[in-house]
Amino acid sequence: MTFTPAAADTIAVHFAETGLSPEYYDYIVTGDLGAVGSKLLYELLQKDYRLDISDRHKDCGLMIYDMNDREVNSGGSGCGCSGAVICTHFMRRLSSGELSRILFVGTGALLSQLSPLQGESIPSIAHAVVLTHSDN
Repeated sequence: MTFTPAAADTIAVHFAETGLSPEYYDYIVTGDLGAVGSKLLYELLQKDYRLDISDRHKDCGLMIYDMNDREVNSGGSGCGCSGAVICTHFMRRLSSGELSRILFVGTGALLSQLSPLQGESIPSIAHAVVLTHSDN
């Protein structure tokens, strides 16, 4: 399951409100959009906001699951993938000073098990958090 519209909107609003560009960040990291959602994210950002993050984007789900090993086009758990990748891979690199700034956009669904069965849409949510290296 992908939550791309909320992620695209959140990323676009963040850049519009801060006046920053994608190049300001070492990486723009999403929770678990998977291969399908990441592709949609690029398309939505380009089409609706004229933003290109493809050279800076990393998706936690895609970093965990080996796309060559099995088909994981829509990934796994955004919460699990985010926690595992942010708290290990990225925080270690920020702490060491190898990276300076990361924009992390966690995604999720406000899901009822009945909504899809009733033909209703699944509302999505995304929060942007900036993680930075600190010498303190």
